[in-house]
Amino acid sequence: MPSPDPLKPPVARRLDHVHTIHGDLREDPYFWLREKANPDVTAYLQAENAYADAVMAPTAELQETLYQEMLGRIQETDVSAPYPENGYFYYERTEAGKQYRIQCRKQGSLDAPEQAYLDLNVLAEGHPFLAVHVSTVTDDGHLLAYSVDTSGFREYELFIRNLRTGETLPDRLGKVAGAVWANDGRTLFYLTEDDAKRSYRLYRHVLGTSKEDDELIYEETDALFRLSLWRSESRAYLFLTSSSFTSSEVRYVPADRPAEPFRLLLPREPDHEYYLSHHGDRFYIRTNDRGRNFRLVSAPVADPGKQNWEEVLPHRPEVMLSWVIFFQDHWVALEREDGLQQFRVADLRTGDQHRVEFPEPIYSAFADHNAEFDTRVFRFSYQSLVTPASVFEYDMETRQRTLVKQTEVRGGYDASLYASERVFTTASDGTRVPISLVYRKDLRRDGQRPLFLYGYGSYGFSLPILFQSERLSLLDRGVIYAMAHIRGGGEMGKPWHDHGKMLEKRNTFTDFIACAEHLVREGYTSPDRLAISGGSAGGLLMGAVVNMRPDLFRAVLSYVPFVDVLNTMLDASLPLTVGEYLEWGNPNVPAEYAYMKSYCPYTNLEGKAYPAMLVRTSLNDSQVMYWEPAKYVARLRTLKTDDAPLLLKTNMGAGHGGASGRYDALRDRAYDYAFLLRELGADV
Repeated sequence: MPSPDPLKPPVARRLDHVHTIHGDLREDPYFWLREKANPDVTAYLQAENAYADAVMAPTAELQETLYQEMLGRIQETDVSAPYPENGYFYYERTEAGKQYRIQCRKQGSLDAPEQAYLDLNVLAEGHPFLAVHVSTVTDDGHLLAYSVDTSGFREYELFIRNLRTGETLPDRLGKVAGAVWANDGRTLFYLTEDDAKRSYRLYRHVLGTSKEDDELIYEETDALFRLSLWRSESRAYLFLTSSSFTSSEVRYVPADRPAEPFRLLLPREPDHEYYLSHHGDRFYIRTNDRGRNFRLVSAPVADPGKQNWEEVLPHRPEVMLSWVIFFQDHWVALEREDGLQQFRVADLRTGDQHRVEFPEPIYSAFADHNAEFDTRVFRFSYQSLVTPASVFEYDMETRQRTLVKQTEVRGGYDASLYASERVFTTASDGTRVPISLVYRKDLRRDGQRPLFLYGYGSYGFSLPILFQSERLSLLDRGVIYAMAHIRGGGEMGKPWHDHGKMLEKRNTFTDFIACAEHLVREGYTSPDRLAISGGSAGGLLMGAVVNMRPDLFRAVLSYVPFVDVLNTMLDASLPLTVGEYLEWGNPNVPAEYAYMKSYCPYTNLEGKAYPAMLVRTSLNDSQVMYWEPAKYVARLRTLKTDDAPLLLKTNMGAGHGGASGRYDALRDRAYDYAFLLRELGADV
């Protein structure tokens, strides 16, 4: 049992457990920590929490200072930028002292009375956690379908509310992964999950009927594939996509004829991904049939077979075509070139095309709410490491942009005091890897500055360049913040992902190490003042690089880390596992098992000195089970030869994203920053 003394690190007991595959024997003495209902597991996690808090107790004043700073920069009572949809203006607002947002709308005009139709604070009453996934209103504005999870396990229950009366209808649907209304306002299509949390069934529900009467429209039987559902911008079609990490297929039905059967556009093929949009009498298809980074083609709705595809936007090896949004007279392609997001606007009447220009060297730009089809206005959000999140309306004909709202940073934020830049390093195989940085302009590159380096590098996900007002509490204490855009992500398109997954996964880790070495070599920092962080698959990154180069880092902040790769990927009953054979490999294949074993953080822990670590997890995480970081910390305690802090903090009532309330999340951030600042010796 763990020590009852919170000033001593807990010691988890060891129980014999051996796993053998491919003739390889592996001992796993902490396997028992998987027993979530076991009181000894709860006692161990609580002892770790008490120990972490005892170690951090001397920073209590700093934590409170950081929290008040962060809170002081937030406009606690605020309103998001309203957007039009079907005769209403929709927006969200927050109120000081309340943890969650309130969903609101006004009919016809922003001067009309407000209807607060979904208050998440009310939904959260009596629960330590709350997340809303689906929130969709019928075209006539009368009914709201919304789904709620109060555990953190991402198990959502769907409800339907009459927005005219406020009544919650008796229709209630469980384990819902997504839902879309048909045009009639009484037919709801919804997806459900299997026990491995894979969205695999599509049902049709008609208001006033029981769940038992719902018709099963489609079931995905291949465990590598999961379903997604959405309605075209034209509102004319519903699209059901079945996709794995490497291929997809799409079925469709007219949204005004929901009783008709879904039709398949093109059967799935190995290594072919395609996605569907609609405009007028044509479908538009984003496809990677002629190149990894996709092209855009169109085909007549009446006969959309591949023999009728006409190219609209060709494949370009240097440009990733991420998505296309359609309007009545325009389309907007979301592209990524040289690691930066771009918008390409095309006039459907003339064929003219142009790109939207952005003013900074590194930034993020995303499509915002574009719920109206017949409009010349494209709404997008923009931010950078020094520019707060901003919503713009862009006139696609005049090319003029209008700032609708910029998130206020209270306390006199002066962007001119800070600078951001993008630099490149060279990986061991010659690949150029970008790094984004932000710091106060009084930076001296003398190797003495503390630096906080963040990374992810998985699933083709591109690290967004985001402004975070809480980060100012680091920058103003002299800390440099950096992001490593390593392979395995999507910054440079599909090939960037390809060369950082499966049997090339180690590129992710060596790229990150190359970024850290570059920052040291160029005088931004030194190993004794370098902290690193990552979450989920980025937590795997943290575990791998500290096994490989523990001397390069002073401190590690690891969130819900995927550190027990082999054991998780060998357990097909766990959520996500089977579908992710195409990202990490299938350990039932000897060569892929051996490769995963070569980098699995838990498997490769050794008796040597490690950096200081704060590891965070959540008891109800359905994506990375709590026992992965718990086992990792328990084993590392028995092996590490240093006296640097090793802390495990478990949120006993949350899921993968940690605390759901905004004030609770700020408290956690203040705790984490206090840990980093103390370890880095920054000016506190």
